[in-house]
Amino acid sequence: MLNTVAWFEVATDDPQGAEKFYGELFGWSFAADAESAKGGTDYRLIGYPGAEGFRGGLFATGGAFPGHAVFTVAVADVAATCERAERAGGEVVFKLLDNPTGPDFGYIRDISGNLFGVFAPRSER
Repeated sequence: MLNTVAWFEVATDDPQGAEKFYGELFGWSFAADAESAKGGTDYRLIGYPGAEGFRGGLFATGGAFPGHAVFTVAVADVAATCERAERAGGEVVFKLLDNPTGPDFGYIRDISGNLFGVFAPRSER
């Protein structure tokens, strides 16, 4: 469903440490995302006990982005959503459109400075 929280992401420059931490703490499992790897990105899918499939991702930042843990909202159009966020007083921190190895996505700060993500599922592009 669009305009709902559909994913979560943990970003870190220590992906092995994060896997160990969250694996031990919550019993989460991790699997490399082959599509992201094709584009040179270390992105790992997160599964957790009782859930079907993957519900989140672990982004190995390589120090290029600050660490964060965010919720991500599925939207029909990332560019349009980013424009609406700016008109509403938010700040677009990053956006990737026409992503060849995954969904279009962006990071936005709300009016209080909180970071969250938006993405367009491939079926919506």
